[in-house]
Formats: sequence, structure tokens, C-alpha cells
Amino acid sequence: MAGSGGDCCMTAELDPLAVSEVRTRLLRQREFGLLFWGQAVSSFGDRLVMVAMPFAVLSIPGADLSDVGLVLGATTLSLAVFVLVGGVVADRIPRQLTMLGSDVVRAAAQGVTAYLLLTDRATVLSLVVLQSVYGAAEAFFRPAALGLVPQVVQKLDIQPAQALLALSSNIALLTGPVAAGLLVAGVGAGGAIAVDALTFLVSAATLVRMRPTPGERAQGGSFVKDLAGGWREVASRSWVWPILLAFSAYHALVLPALFVLGPLYAETDRGGATSWGVISAGFGIGSLVGSLVALRVRVDRTGLVIGAALAVSCSQAVIVVLPIPTLAVAALEAVTGVTVALCFTLWETALNLRIPAGAQSRVSSFDHLASLTLMPIGYVVIGPVAEALGTQRTALLATMVAATVCVAIILVPGVRRLRVG
Repeated sequence: MAGSGGDCCMTAELDPLAVSEVRTRLLRQREFGLLFWGQAVSSFGDRLVMVAMPFAVLSIPGADLSDVGLVLGATTLSLAVFVLVGGVVADRIPRQLTMLGSDVVRAAAQGVTAYLLLTDRATVLSLVVLQSVYGAAEAFFRPAALGLVPQVVQKLDIQPAQALLALSSNIALLTGPVAAGLLVAGVGAGGAIAVDALTFLVSAATLVRMRPTPGERAQGGSFVKDLAGGWREVASRSWVWPILLAFSAYHALVLPALFVLGPLYAETDRGGATSWGVISAGFGIGSLVGSLVALRVRVDRTGLVIGAALAVSCSQAVIVVLPIPTLAVAALEAVTGVTVALCFTLWETALNLRIPAGAQSRVSSFDHLASLTLMPIGYVVIGPVAEALGTQRTALLATMVAATVCVAIILVPGVRRLRVG
């Protein structure tokens, strides 16, 4: 893209190593290899639950769609409530131990959930409680996971390492739902959730064996003092808070429109769930490509690329309600899959390289909070707004507002100056 003053707005250099060589070199490193394979298995389990849990709730006599929302909402709410606590803890004690404890708790929560379902003893209340425990434990895992990466790879390998972790997650995004469908059909939703519990034990086993480089720790003041210190790291950097603002707009407007209006339009105008599956697969394939691009490409103007990629990603909402063939929609969604994967890999790389090691988990917790807090509100209001304005107008509005925020942050000097290459 053309810039001013003879400089390019965005430049990139191809890593001289081929993608396969970068992947092989990193995976041969013992500590990163353990982290990668443990998280690859765990990500697969996460995708199983996304499909299995609604069926698990509906298998309870008398349960309905409202109960599905209650159980899924309990996980998200618990995660949002505890994520700042998780960030403080992960900056105080070894992140490997924080993640290990989270895996053990989540394995127990899912194991009990599976047992109750398989023995027909589950109730909606019991699932709400167990999934609240699950969400609270995940709130400790997410911030710790970001901060652990620089402790297992060299500085120059952080971006390809983050890209590989995203690649494994995106592969799970494609394969997990298929496996979940087969498991639910074959052994029931309880069996699928039991498999998820086992994946956390696999992740825990890899973490036990890891020997990461000791990382810088928080100073160990009071919880409030440490939390305030994390917020200062966010507020004092003129590239962090604008990007968090853009992420909030994306999660509050675009994703609710995408996941509510997209399936609705597929049902009414594209012939049903099969078309939505094709569109979702298109996005998944694009995400894989985006992870491969992030694995190989070195970006110069990181902040500009994050803002531009997220602005393009905001088009997801309006794309899925365009009156064009399903395959064309899937192709366009594949493009947004590339930009989403590239955007978030560069963002996590920037946090690893530009935030002090002892504060990375706290900053990551504010990142997750910015995304989690407004998204449930978006899900609540998107339906009534669509009924008032119409599906296509609502999707277009969501895209335009969120994209405007993303373009606006590019004008912030701190974002324009952000470089991690």
C-alpha cells in the first residue's frame, strides 16, 4: 500500500527459511515442542465442546435453548470475572504452574460433567456450576499462556512460534466439529466431553515435563497494586489501548452479527445449515493460510498491518448476508480468515516483544477482558436491532462502525510507530 514521504505503509520480508523448515526447527526445540503438542491436543478438545455442550444440555429432560444459553453464558461470565485475577497470578508465580493448575481443574470439571451426563444425573444447575468452574480456570490459563512463549523460544522466533500455535488452533477449528459430530452420534455428548477432559490431562502432562527459562516476575505487592500496575502498562502505551478499543468493537459488533445473522440468513436464503458449514469451512481454510503467512512473513509496520487487517476482518458480518452464491461468500470469508489470523498473531507477538516480561500476563488479561465484556451485550441486542432495521442493514451497520474504529486507530501515532520486526 502506498504511503507518504517515500515510505511504505506496510512492508514485509519473506523469511529465508521455508515454512516447513521453520516449523521443523521450532518443533525440534524440546520446550516449545511440548507446549505446541500439548496445546494442539487441548485446542482440539475445546472445539469438541463447542459442538457437544449444546447437545449435552438438550439431553437433560425439560431443558431448552434458554438453558443452553445459560450454561454457555456461565462459562463466559466466569471467564470475564476471573481473567484479571488470572493475569495477576500468572505474573506472580511461574506461568507453567499456573497453566498446569488450570488444566487439572478443567480436566476435573469436564470429567465430572461427562460422568453426570453419561449416568443421566446431570441437571442444568449442575452444568452451570461446573462450567463456571471451567471458565474460572480458563481465566488463569489464557494470560499465562501468552507470557510463557518468550520463555521457551528465542526472541527472533516469537512470531513464528505464535503462528504455529495459531495454526494448531485453526486446524482444530476445522477438524474438531467433525469429530464432535461423530462422537456425539456414537457415544453421546457426555462421551465427547469426556474426551475433552482427557485432552487437558495430555496438556498437563506436557507442562509437567517442560523446563522453561525462568521469567521476570511481578514485584509481589498487593493484588490491587499489581492489577493497577498492569493497567498502567496498558494505559501508558499509545499503541496498546487503541488496539484494545478496536478489538472491543470487533467482538461487540462484528462477531455477534456474524454468528447470529449469518446462520439466520443461511437458513432463510441459502437452503439451511449445509451452506453455513461451507461458509465456516471457507473461513477456517483462510485462517490456516493466514497462520502460514504469519509463520513466514516479517512485517515492518506492525501497528498499521494490525489495524488494516482488523478493518478487513470487520467485513465478515456483511459478507455472510450478501445475496451472492454460497461459494463466493465462502471465498470472501476465506480472505477474512487470513486477515484475522495475521492480525492476532502480530498482536500477540507485539505483546511478547514490547511489554515487560513481568507484566505480559496482566496486559493479556486486559486484552481478554476488552473482548469478553461487550460481546455478550452484542449477542443480546443484535436480534432486536435486526428486527427493527433488517438483517442486511444491521450487518452493514456493524461492519461500518467496527471498521471505522479500526481505521481510526491507524491515525494514532503510537499505532503507526509500532514495529516488532
